[in-house]
Amino acid sequence: MPIVMRLDVMLAKRKRRSKDLARAVGITEANLSLLKSGKVQGMRFSTLEAICRELACQPGDLLEYEPDEAAELIRQIG
Repeated sequence: MPIVMRLDVMLAKRKRRSKDLARAVGITEANLSLLKSGKVQGMRFSTLEAICRELACQPGDLLEYEPDEAAELIRQIG
């Protein structure tokens, strides 16, 4: 998937633990783990807002676009 979650990087930069962030945001540690690994298809804006508030960051600090090879090839051809 071309959208990559960089939550683990931001947690490390802010020296925060997943457990503490999950509690502050109001989600389970299991759901936060899924977010960190990128194994989710979507996220509520309210969750994104809460994470950004707790980590003092912007959504762009957490989400990154990396086109996959197929998408890049289609873009070049089309």
